[in-house]
Amino acid sequence: YNGTALAVSMRCPTRPRLSLIGLCLLIVPAFAALSMSTPPPYASVPESTKDSACPRPGPVLVTGGSRGIGRATSLLLARRGYDVAINYANDAEAARSVVKSLNAQRRSTSASMGRVAAFRADVSSEDEVIRLYDEIRESFGADPSALVNNAGILGTVDPDVRNVETSDLDKVFRVNVYGPFLCAREFVRRSGRASGGQGGAIVNVSSGSAKIGSPLVYAMSKGAMDSMMAGLAKTLPPSEGIRINAVSPGMTETDMVTREQIESKLSLIPMGRAAKAEEIAETIAFLVSDASSYCSGANIRVAGGRP
Repeated sequence: YNGTALAVSMRCPTRPRLSLIGLCLLIVPAFAALSMSTPPPYASVPESTKDSACPRPGPVLVTGGSRGIGRATSLLLARRGYDVAINYANDAEAARSVVKSLNAQRRSTSASMGRVAAFRADVSSEDEVIRLYDEIRESFGADPSALVNNAGILGTVDPDVRNVETSDLDKVFRVNVYGPFLCAREFVRRSGRASGGQGGAIVNVSSGSAKIGSPLVYAMSKGAMDSMMAGLAKTLPPSEGIRINAVSPGMTETDMVTREQIESKLSLIPMGRAAKAEEIAETIAFLVSDASSYCSGANIRVAGGRP
């Protein structure tokens, strides 16, 4: 063997034997170099999940953020360091109460808390949604990094379809379907990477009513909301960097339901109780964060075991 041929022999008479260990030492670095190559731009994967719950730059817009699940979500996100834009339609006092509560907590704690501000807008109006986003950018100096489509109304609960008017449909669908669509569209236009944004997350607060079918008009609107989520998750290009998911709460203690309504449904809930708004907020916060970086098109049911 004269060493002129590129060969590996375990019994070369003139050179030291190349052991299996030595062979591995040659091969492993080559595979390591391949694994460190730059992934394609559409394969946006966080470098580490260690800080995956840390907020991105830019506020989280929570529609209907002054009451119920929206309020609990706004409080939780701000306590975790997110800047939060709290949207409300009519109840300015409730929105100011959330801002006041968080500002008081910020003064009394050394923990890092996000900034909060309240913004009035009717999300069923295209013009007002555009104005809302303009005001958020002016206030925070950045477009939203996440959108929580929480604003919604119950509408008529009359079970007799003969009594349902088209005006009932218009009222509920304007808020529960048009609103989330308009807010999501504006989010993509401003925060999508094709527009120079950083991407982000959209979370729709849906309802188990979409599958249960009751109350009728409300359930119809939430079914449409779920279809919008599924459609956007499939049609938004990965290069936009936007994930969209949904949370479907079961019976939850908010001002949308009475104590009597909750008690009448307890036998249907395996866990035997209604959810706290804070429990739903935890799931929303997970979907907002990069801890859910591989979740898109998911609809998480949070209903105490109820299908």
